Amino acid sequence: MALTLVATMFINIRLPIMGNGGLIHLGNVPLFIAAMVYGKKTGAIAGAFGMGLFDVISGWAIWSPFTFVIVGAMGFVVGLISEKVPGNRVVVHTLAVATALIIKVVGYYFAEVILYGNWVQPFGSVPGNILQVAVAGIIVVPLVGRFKKRA
Repeated sequence: MALTLVATMFINIRLPIMGNGGLIHLGNVPLFIAAMVYGKKTGAIAGAFGMGLFDVISGWAIWSPFTFVIVGAMGFVVGLISEKVPGNRVVVHTLAVATALIIKVVGYYFAEVILYGNWVQPFGSVPGNILQVAVAGIIVVPLVGRFKKRA
């Protein structure tokens, strides 16, 4: 949870594109590692509280309830897939990241629709959300096997 908060808070870039634009950060890296190594409950807690707390203390408080649910769901599902799906771990972890990507894009799209009352404006945040999860996946998938062996 703390690593998710710190990585979100201190390793980020605000995208200057339409709508909310999005915030690119590396908070998904410790979130995905926690979920893949320690499971769905840890992933849900790390995501929901780590990124939700970031929103509260960083001036994005209106986003906090949405982040709590969306990123908590991401952590839970990544952990669940990592725990339950058999097969090649690289493929399974890639599937888990792809599923998290869908949750993030769809979740934040509808969060913006609710907050801004506009069905078009939220598309401006989609590229940032995709980039954010894709970068985290590129970092985590090759490394998580090593973390899992040491846990």
